[in-house]
Amino acid sequence: MEDRRSLAGNTATGVLKLIALALMLVDHAGKMLFPGVLEMRMLGRMAFPLYCWCLVVGFHYTRSVPKYLLRIGLTGLISQPLYMLALNHTWREPNVFLTLLLGLCALWGIREKRWYSHLWAPAAALALAVTLHCDYGWKGVLLMLLLYAVQDSRAGIAAVMVSFCMFWGSGSMGISSIAGVTLTGLPTPFGELLAPWLRLQALAVLALPLMLWRWKRDVRLPAVVGYGIYPAHLLLLWALEQLV
Repeated sequence: MEDRRSLAGNTATGVLKLIALALMLVDHAGKMLFPGVLEMRMLGRMAFPLYCWCLVVGFHYTRSVPKYLLRIGLTGLISQPLYMLALNHTWREPNVFLTLLLGLCALWGIREKRWYSHLWAPAAALALAVTLHCDYGWKGVLLMLLLYAVQDSRAGIAAVMVSFCMFWGSGSMGISSIAGVTLTGLPTPFGELLAPWLRLQALAVLALPLMLWRWKRDVRLPAVVGYGIYPAHLLLLWALEQLV
């Protein structure tokens, strides 16, 4: 079954993936090499929403969902040992590609509507994200579902990102300063308006302009490069960590 709705956001996924990769590299470098530089982790919050939107766009255009699932699954399997080595995780803590795999399965079920799959597929994906301790958990899968639901509305994409990131950030670490500039104790009403966004995960909302701004030109990445960059960046950071 084809999804005949149009895409309201940025469809230049080649560029978006490169930006997301750069942000993820900064994020992981901040965790592994520069743990005292919180600003690097802040920038990294933008990467996952960009990957979620790229998945929605890719699902819209792909000619074969099974092949799409296979590419994501294989990349996740190949990356897992490096993910464990570089970021000190275990087999019980799968990398982000399992989260993307579950999200894609949920979207497929919603679109196909076979044997009520539009009901049980997203529910199963959310439950498995919790059970399997996926990276970003059920919230990561839910973000993909919500972006898919509003893919044909720029206002809808903005509303989902703003509300979801505010909710997402509510349980994350607070931010008191950026680049040495103190952000707490601001006068009313600025302090009250800014307070919900002074949370690490809430800064994922900064990805919104990139998701909405439609670019006329894109970069076509070979599949080997597009998927191979993820495990490659983990290996690179691990090697740099050993040298340092």
